[in-house]
Amino acid sequence: MFNEFDDYDIQTLAVRAGYEQTPEQENSEAIFPTSSFRYESAAQAAARFSGEEQGNVYSRFTNPTVRSFENRLAAMEGAEACVGTASGMSAILSTFMALCQAGDHIVSSQSVFGTTKVLFSKYLMKFGVEITFVSQTDVSEWRAAIKENTKALFLETPSNPLTEVANLEELSKLAKENDCLLVVDNCFCTPILQRPLEQGADIVIHSATKFLDGQGRAVGGAVLGNAQLVGEEVRGFLRTCGPSMSPFNAWIFLKGLETLPIRMRAHCENALALATWLGNHPKVEQVFYPGLTSHPQYELAQKQQSAGGGLVSFRVKGGKEQAWTVIDNTRMLSITANLGDVKTIITHPATTTHGRVSQEDRDKAGITDNLLRVSVGLESVEDIKKDLARGLDLI
Repeated sequence: MFNEFDDYDIQTLAVRAGYEQTPEQENSEAIFPTSSFRYESAAQAAARFSGEEQGNVYSRFTNPTVRSFENRLAAMEGAEACVGTASGMSAILSTFMALCQAGDHIVSSQSVFGTTKVLFSKYLMKFGVEITFVSQTDVSEWRAAIKENTKALFLETPSNPLTEVANLEELSKLAKENDCLLVVDNCFCTPILQRPLEQGADIVIHSATKFLDGQGRAVGGAVLGNAQLVGEEVRGFLRTCGPSMSPFNAWIFLKGLETLPIRMRAHCENALALATWLGNHPKVEQVFYPGLTSHPQYELAQKQQSAGGGLVSFRVKGGKEQAWTVIDNTRMLSITANLGDVKTIITHPATTTHGRVSQEDRDKAGITDNLLRVSVGLESVEDIKKDLARGLDLI
């Protein structure tokens, strides 16, 4: 599908892949804000709706701007197919609604995003899909959890917020041995730092809202994989059920991809510097960042990722009161639950992103009251340090 780009670097793909210029000969990609498309005849309309003729039908499932985003991201991830969705959560929902049925079983990392855990344990289980949560990093737990009806293994690596790194090679081998799928959320690394399909994953999921956009402007998601699983099954669910990406959001993500390689390098550089500084701060108990040699999976991260990523988490000495003191004394950092923005963001996971997760599950996942998560932006890292120091020096 992307033969014309086979010889190009991913940085070039981020700028050039996936777009077909219109007869207007524009240099910046066009937006197609239309709900429907005209046909030359009744026969052509019938052929388009039946699938006998390729082309635009209805923007719920065929839109040129969305298609450009899908094609570019697919080229960057090395995937045969990509389906753009309304959000990262709808990407996860679409994947499992399309590929699972009542009686199937999913093994998931217990370290997944809090809302993902709620989706699995509250909603998918209502429809007869069984879920087992296991340690992100202990492959033996994954192996022990697999049953005859296991359909998929699911994880995000690094995890949110403790940046635990899962062994994709081992989990891919385990999935293949048991005839099930390996589904990897690659939101935090993006294809710039990690390409899970090359490491044995069957499906890759993104929240495009995060680093793919990079400026906190729009909500969207994506599912990537082969032509059958994603191109037919997941796209078929999207066509019928409609968790669709809007053309305008697709255009924002398309433009965001152009600067993704440059931004990710800068995020990683700032994050490593901040993590190193935090590790030496007397009021910090523990730092979680895959680029630090102190990280439990540092060697694996060095093998699996090209850099540590833009997410740093740390535990302050004390509890929730001390953690909130750090947050409330910042002047520059954005207090919000998003991540992947050029603006640095600080979050208290236990009361926000994982607030709907039970205390027992938070304890298992290591989401303590003194834990803070920082999505490191592109400001001066010295200014980021100064802003955090205002609160750290008070506890």
